Amino acid sequence: MSFIRPELAAAALRWREVLVAASLALLGLWTATRGGYFLTPLGLALLAMGAGWAHTAWRRLRFQQEGEAPGIVRVTEAQIAYYGPRVGGFVGLPDLVELRLLTLRGRRIWKLKQADGQLLHIPVESDGAEALFDAFATLPGIDMAALVAALGSDAPPSDSRVIALAEVDRLIWARKGAGMVPV
Repeated sequence: MSFIRPELAAAALRWREVLVAASLALLGLWTATRGGYFLTPLGLALLAMGAGWAHTAWRRLRFQQEGEAPGIVRVTEAQIAYYGPRVGGFVGLPDLVELRLLTLRGRRIWKLKQADGQLLHIPVESDGAEALFDAFATLPGIDMAALVAALGSDAPPSDSRVIALAEVDRLIWARKGAGMVPV
């Protein structure tokens, strides 16, 4: 018999990384206030680590989307795999040249483009899609704040195109130097 409501337990489970990081920051603050040549720098270091971790955990939490979508996402080393009920595929992070967030009929989908032009579409709410945050963070020059903000915004940006099916295609990241170079 549980004395904690299921909704509260689910919320605590979802926020666990942020809570642990904030606890580390508070421990660092407490340690730094004890004084001395050893405890003050140690506490400040723990405070900085906890604050940085809490910031990253907060972004990761905002990246996770509620809901269910078909398919499973797996990230192994430098490869993203999507196993869907009808379609699926693999893309290597070094081969990725473009990352877009596509909104089609109310469902948001990651659109990953490889150097050879092949596309991989992954629903944002797929099982295991939260692992994409760390995979996308390794892309050179990506703005993670813009990535998280794009997930939180439903308004189309100025560079998007809207077509008859109410499709919004938002460019999140493009590899520098990809494409044809004039000689």
